[in-house]
Amino acid sequence: MFKKILIANRGEIAIRIMRTCREMGIDTVVVYSTADKEALHVQMATEAYCIGGPMVKDSYLNQQAILTIALATGCEAIHPGYGLLSERADFAHLVTESGLVFIGPKAETISALGDKANARSMMQAAGVPVIPGSDGPVDNAEEALEIGKKIGFPILLKASAGGGGRGMRLIEDKADLRKLFLEAQAEAESAFGSGEIYVEKYITNAKHIEFQILADRQGGVVHLGDRDCSWQRRRQKMIEETPCTTLTPKLRAEMGEMAIKAIKSANYEGAGTVEFILDQAGNYYFIEVNTRIQVEHPTTEMITGIDIVREQIRIANGTPLMFKQEEIEFSGHSIECRINAEVPSENFRASPGTITNFVMPGGRSVRIDSAVYPGCEITPYYDSMLTKIIVHGKNRGDALRRMRRCLEELIVEGVSTNVGLLYVSLYDLSMIKGDYLTSTMEENLDDLLGYESMMRIDDEQRNIKL
Repeated sequence: MFKKILIANRGEIAIRIMRTCREMGIDTVVVYSTADKEALHVQMATEAYCIGGPMVKDSYLNQQAILTIALATGCEAIHPGYGLLSERADFAHLVTESGLVFIGPKAETISALGDKANARSMMQAAGVPVIPGSDGPVDNAEEALEIGKKIGFPILLKASAGGGGRGMRLIEDKADLRKLFLEAQAEAESAFGSGEIYVEKYITNAKHIEFQILADRQGGVVHLGDRDCSWQRRRQKMIEETPCTTLTPKLRAEMGEMAIKAIKSANYEGAGTVEFILDQAGNYYFIEVNTRIQVEHPTTEMITGIDIVREQIRIANGTPLMFKQEEIEFSGHSIECRINAEVPSENFRASPGTITNFVMPGGRSVRIDSAVYPGCEITPYYDSMLTKIIVHGKNRGDALRRMRRCLEELIVEGVSTNVGLLYVSLYDLSMIKGDYLTSTMEENLDDLLGYESMMRIDDEQRNIKL
């Protein structure tokens, strides 16, 4: 097993990886920017090195600086976490060329699946259902229009090289296509260095379902069940849960098999997530493969008891999976809420500042993944997520009640947060029933943000049997 690993990330995910490494007897090295010199991941680390200024391009995306530290400190591998360099094929290649191990898929796999248009073609060849759309990138708005006429509007313009909602535009009226095509192209070029755009049919009234995958070098592949990530704003997840309440056992098994087929077609190794859109008729379509660990991975860990980061490290070290698909046991229900420093009523404007008070919830079956402490500075340079609260219950009702209680206990002072919005969301009727869709939250956002709903929950909603 590795003796020392460099964690090329920050915040809660750096701490989460560090904890597993310590349990495995692996020493860790962390890097940080000048803005993060007092960050918790720096304070907790055995070795920590400043690699640049506050902007990510000068620090957390500074590949040469990160590799220099890894080599100078005797690290054998680099764990990229999520975001930042985690899906950069050039970084994975550079790590390998430097004689280190990249804890993730091979560079060529990241490259192949990172190009969304190419990944779509790969899935079609493998027999995995994909959303109707273009065969690869389109050159201009006129070509996108012709495809739109063929598959029907509304359509989505999507960046071939990216994700996270950037370089994406929903086209409901073809009169808007040219303007929005240029916008999407420019945003994709700015965010990902490539302005390539492809077209997909926009599936309305859909759920966003993903399957957690583990694949070793020996050809072993398993899935660790599904997650429902449909409670979103601006195509960003806010609440995730596992398992999805609307999947039948038959559909779950079929989608799980397709997720494994998708991963095998890419000669994949490591942890990854296969994402699908599920329509109201029970038809599902491949969206993408995330070639990294996900923010919401703790929900899967809660119901399976499997440490996904530990498995990532073992796989990268060449160790085969210790279990087969039929040996994985799923227990109960898990929900995760992302606590962000933002102002939901002002279009989710980020809210940097100093945390003056921070009290975490606790109790049975509660997990807190956080890098926040009283006195810490929330800077404007990085993602606004402060903390993840993850709960487990013997069933979904237990998990919902436990999460409500946790949000009632949580105290965050010094910055504005989305806690009130999350709390009200847990009383929304579609959330209670579990039949919410990717559009539900934004369609009801004004009501959820209303003063009355934020200050009190209707007795009828409060007493609905879960």
